[in-house]
This record gives sequence, C-alpha cells and structure tokens, in this order.
Amino acid sequence: ATAYLQHLLANDVARLGETGKALYSAMLNEEGGVVDDLIVYLTEHGYRVVVNASTRDKDIAWMQAQAAGFKVDLQERGDLAMLAIQGPNARVHSSELVSPARAALIRELKPFQGRAEGDWFIARTGYTGEDGLEIMLPAAEAPGFLNELVGAGISPAGLGARDTLRLEAGLNLYGQDMDESVSPLAANMGWTVAWEPVARDFVGRRALEAQKAAGDQPKLVGLVLEERGVLRAHQVVRVAGIGEGEITSGSFSPTLNKSIALARVPAATGDRAEVEIRGKWYPVRVVQPSFVRHGKPLI
Repeated sequence: ATAYLQHLLANDVARLGETGKALYSAMLNEEGGVVDDLIVYLTEHGYRVVVNASTRDKDIAWMQAQAAGFKVDLQERGDLAMLAIQGPNARVHSSELVSPARAALIRELKPFQGRAEGDWFIARTGYTGEDGLEIMLPAAEAPGFLNELVGAGISPAGLGARDTLRLEAGLNLYGQDMDESVSPLAANMGWTVAWEPVARDFVGRRALEAQKAAGDQPKLVGLVLEERGVLRAHQVVRVAGIGEGEITSGSFSPTLNKSIALARVPAATGDRAEVEIRGKWYPVRVVQPSFVRHGKPLI
C-alpha cells in the first residue's frame, strides 16, 4: 500500500511520518492535470483518503485503475458521514457534547492531525481558514449528533457561507480554480508536489517536470477590488503590456468589506491589473492568494 500511494499521489505520503498526521495533495492524470484534490490521513490500519463528494465516482474509478497490479485493498466507506464544525470556539463546544475520551482527543489534536476514537475519526482540519474539526462517524449517528450541535447553539451553515470563508482563506474549489485541464503549478498548488527523491515516479511527474522546465505556466493570484462592485468567476483580467487572464472564483468579503477573487493570470503579472465588469474596466490590486485566516486580514 505504501508503494502504491507513493505512486498515486503528487505528494509523498511517507512524509507524514507518524500516525495521525494529515497531508493535502492532488491526484494527477498523466498530463499533470488535477483529477481531484484531497486529504490523506495516516492511520494504524493504512491510509484514510477524503475526496470531494461531487467527484466521488470518477475518483474511485481512477484509484481502482491505478491499483491494478498492486496488492491494495481499496474500501469506500459509504457507511460513514462527515460533519465539519468550524470556528474559533468549535473545539471547545464540540468537546462538551462528546464522551470524555473523545473530548480528550479533541483537546490534544494539533492542526492537520486526525485520530480514531472508537468508530469515530476526529480531525483538526477544515475548509474555512478557521480552526475547527471534521468528524467522520457512522452515518446513523450523524443526525443525532447534528441535533446536539444545533441544540448547543452551533448554527448550521450553508454552502454560500462556506464558499465565502474558503475564498477569504484562498482555498481552491475543485471545478472552478482547478480541474483535470489545470496543472497544480497553475493553481497555487506547487507546494504540494514532492520532487525528491528524483527517482520517485508519481503519476503526472513527467508532465510537471516539462512544465517546470518551460516556465510558461500561468499563476493563481488574489485580486482586491478597491472600488464598488463585485468580482465574479469568468470575468476577464487584463494586465497592461503582458496579457489577459480570468477570474476563477470571486465574491464579496464580509471581513474585508471589499470584493475579492482568485484569478489565473500570466506569470509576469505584477501588483496591478484591471477587471472587466459589465463592459467597464476597474482597477484591482494583485495580492497573494490568501486574504483572511482565523478571522484576521492578511492583506
């Protein structure tokens, strides 16, 4: 299984080092495109892989195809559900609703770490840029635990709220900021690629090496609109004297009280650009693609 997953992922799962650590990485096709982004947890029984729900079928089919010829047991856990409890007080309030053993685990977990307690798996991970938990538990127990969370004053949040948070944090959304046609080098995911050792042959390596040598990949940046208006996906970005790009995700940031976006632009783009909104061009500031973390502005 170790050899298989080292071949499977663009990042070296062996670097996790100890049970409980988590790794963010990408599954790639042979052309270096992102089949999906995912989190891998190293457990005492092997590797727990969490993929996007919307890409579930194609991800499993891809893993099965890659597993051919290897002695690998790939088990989909349709009997489990996952709840994400996010925010600065998420761990404190959650620990008040679970058993003493699970409460102790919640207090001990470090960021990007997950461990099992009985038939629950509790991880200090999330998709919001805030502290919090992702809890995998038997599906039959999920409604009851959700009701307990709501009863304790932890409000449910919809996809709109989650999308605002992940955009403020500069976190990619699969299908918008990257997909099978986009390289991780063009999606601000180059840091997830483990190039060493040189002999390590992960899927898509040759394509990524060629892209890296050519140096012609665009880059994913953050945009801030200083004037009134809202940045949206697919709006054109113009960089004077360099070329054009496109917004991949955009919305209004309640924390910054400004409109922000992620955009794929030419690699030579500096700190200024323009965006076309309803036929007019508006100046935008180009920043690192991370706007807010733990409720605090980064720009």
